[in-house]
Amino acid sequence: MPIIQFPEGRMSLSGLIRVVWQAVRVAVGIAIVVVPFGYAITGEHNHILMGAGCGLAIGVGLSLRMGERNGLSVGILVGSILGMVMVLIAGAQDFAYGPGIYIPPVLGLGVGLIDGLGTTRFQTYREASLESLMMCVLLAFGVLPALGVLGLIVPLALMPTMALIAGFFSRNLDGRRYSRPPVLLIIGTFALYAALIIGDWQFNDKGPPLHGVVLFVSVSQLVIPTIFFLFGRALAVWMQPRLRVYVQLADYLRVMWVPIGGFAVGYLILIILFAGFYGTLERFIPGSFTGGSDASIADWVAFSFFRALTRDYTAIVPVSPAAWALVGAQMIPSVGWALVVFAAVMSSIQPKLERIARRNAERDGD
Repeated sequence: MPIIQFPEGRMSLSGLIRVVWQAVRVAVGIAIVVVPFGYAITGEHNHILMGAGCGLAIGVGLSLRMGERNGLSVGILVGSILGMVMVLIAGAQDFAYGPGIYIPPVLGLGVGLIDGLGTTRFQTYREASLESLMMCVLLAFGVLPALGVLGLIVPLALMPTMALIAGFFSRNLDGRRYSRPPVLLIIGTFALYAALIIGDWQFNDKGPPLHGVVLFVSVSQLVIPTIFFLFGRALAVWMQPRLRVYVQLADYLRVMWVPIGGFAVGYLILIILFAGFYGTLERFIPGSFTGGSDASIADWVAFSFFRALTRDYTAIVPVSPAAWALVGAQMIPSVGWALVVFAAVMSSIQPKLERIARRNAERDGD
């Protein structure tokens, strides 16, 4: 699979513009999800920066790699999940144990999601290594603004371990497991383990004994990433058929967007029109509304909006017969617009919706 899939299959100016626009939409979608979620957990800006950077880098990278049709939804989904998990773990740990603790779970979860959402599962250690390397590179660039050079080193150093985990749980087309991992992955994993164990044991005089350090490193670098990898893959497998429904809904929404937009514009015109009527009535017959003497046009629009929805607006209350008559006059076209016009809109687009349903059914049958 190429790093970037262009819409026309080759690089061109129009294709480049569409790729950039896709990346911008993915980035905005992830930021809208991750940043408020992060600030709801912690007020530490560096935590938010790390989670948002992780989500943006991975989401945009996956989106560009998968193409325009599926890349947008998958990029936003995976980027948002990993960004929120990164903020959640980093906020809970409060950087007490360093990136070597909170990056492995996110890395395992990301590789598991990619394995589960892919058209085919990992079948060899080579495929697992390539996907793990890609995830490590994206994660490294994502946490670079928050962690600096350390953010580049830690994800890349974890790549051999992650590739071993993903490759161990891979299956070939016959369902058999490949049991012979590449020697380089084993060497890289043991080198990382040795460096972590020796470093923690030698430079932490008041720390736990050697067997405690070995247990801690094994759990944090092997057990936890494995659990997150399996959970991410299971979650992705469960979500995939359900997400396919939303992808198909995009075709329906494209057909419905213009007619329903026209319906909304007409409803808005009714609200603004009667807002002017209410303000005019209060201007020429003062006291028609309680709270209407100091009302601005925004207040009248809000009052008209709530009345169109048959709800009360506590700041302004009609009291005179003329005011109540005007409220009743608004109710008739508002309810009629919601029932009759909306039904007419749906009837006009029904043939297009049926054609989309037949096309999706034929595609699922193939």
